Amino acid sequence: MVQMVITGLLCGAALGFVLQRGRFCLTGGFRDMYLTKNNRMFYALLLAIAIQSVGVYALIQFGLLQYEAGTFSWVAIVIGSFIFGIGIVLAGGCATGTWYRAAEGLIGSWIALIFYMLTSAMMKSGVLLPLNEKLSSVQVHNNSIPKTFGVNVWVFIAILVIIVAVIMFKEARKPKLVIPSLKPKKSGIAHLLFERRWHPYFTASIVGIIAIIAWPLSEATGRNSGLGITTPSANILQYLVSGDKSILNWGVFLVLGIFVGSFIAAKGSNEFRLRVPEVKTIVSSVCGGSLMGLGASLAGGCTIGNGLVSTAMMTWQGWIALAFMILGAWTATYFVFVRPRVKKQVVAKQAVTPASAN
Repeated sequence: MVQMVITGLLCGAALGFVLQRGRFCLTGGFRDMYLTKNNRMFYALLLAIAIQSVGVYALIQFGLLQYEAGTFSWVAIVIGSFIFGIGIVLAGGCATGTWYRAAEGLIGSWIALIFYMLTSAMMKSGVLLPLNEKLSSVQVHNNSIPKTFGVNVWVFIAILVIIVAVIMFKEARKPKLVIPSLKPKKSGIAHLLFERRWHPYFTASIVGIIAIIAWPLSEATGRNSGLGITTPSANILQYLVSGDKSILNWGVFLVLGIFVGSFIAAKGSNEFRLRVPEVKTIVSSVCGGSLMGLGASLAGGCTIGNGLVSTAMMTWQGWIALAFMILGAWTATYFVFVRPRVKKQVVAKQAVTPASAN
């Protein structure tokens, strides 16, 4: 129990610190792919996936870890991931993004987080469990992409690494933006940790390394999995309600550690302050958080569980989920950002036209 608490909190704190300092928000990344055609955060995600994939399968190769891809439900994954993608745009952050933004003092993120945990718990053990089980009942027995094609997993890992290497090479050749910076208030390590702007690819590399480390730390406590947010978040609420200590596992302390690490990073960089949202944002946070919990539970993971971990393990579940998360985020982005802007432009033109005609 002590080992579980310590390693879970430390790993989570490291992840939370890195996420906050690197502003590693996949919601913004998915949204920017549609709005501004900026793929940098998506490329960062691919980098983290590739690093984790190489590291974890190396541990498996040397007999230090065991892993079975198992089965997957394509119906639940497609529907759940699409709903989750919509939810993260409305909530203003994905599962990990909501945790680290809550640690920065954003009350809207707290609201989204509470409803995310609530609907996750309802889907996993509450009144929505029958719906979850019904949609998840359509199972495909082979979740492993390499086994489907009868090819060694290292072939797919090599392909991913080559793709990411080409992307990183092209990104490195792009002209650098010169951003004027204020005179540093801190020096040395403190400046690097809390003031200097963290590059997304550096951040992604650290996230990938932490994701590798999470596997043996988690397995040592009897939880054979890597990073995960949704089920541990639901478990926190279930424990608070039932007091059942059997619900507590390494993942629970990982998630709590993310909050602690993010809070330390936010305080150290003077980015923590309580911010009360407008009513419109509160409503959006409630809807977004609820859809996040429902969708992630149905899909069997969020942007971390599916989008980072299951993709690295070369599973159908991970890559299908990632595709439909992005599609859901793009759909929500259109209705939340693009369509209202277009309507305003049309109204403005209509208001100007009669005046110019006169």
